[in-house]
Amino acid sequence: MKRPFARQQRMTVINGMLCVVLTIVVLQLWLLTATMNAYLGGDETVIWPAAAASTVCLLLNAGLLRYLYRMERS
Repeated sequence: MKRPFARQQRMTVINGMLCVVLTIVVLQLWLLTATMNAYLGGDETVIWPAAAASTVCLLLNAGLLRYLYRMERS
């Protein structure tokens, strides 16, 4: 049987998840800036790889949110 996390353990997990989410969001902002800079400079080959990387970042954040909801339910 799985025991639910204690309150202090949940706060530690949530703080760690928040740090990961903030890192991913900063990465996405940097990716958007670098992609726009390259696109406006005439390089159109970076658009689709950057979109794929941004989608992966979105999926990571959605997965962490789903884990958070599951953790709070139990």
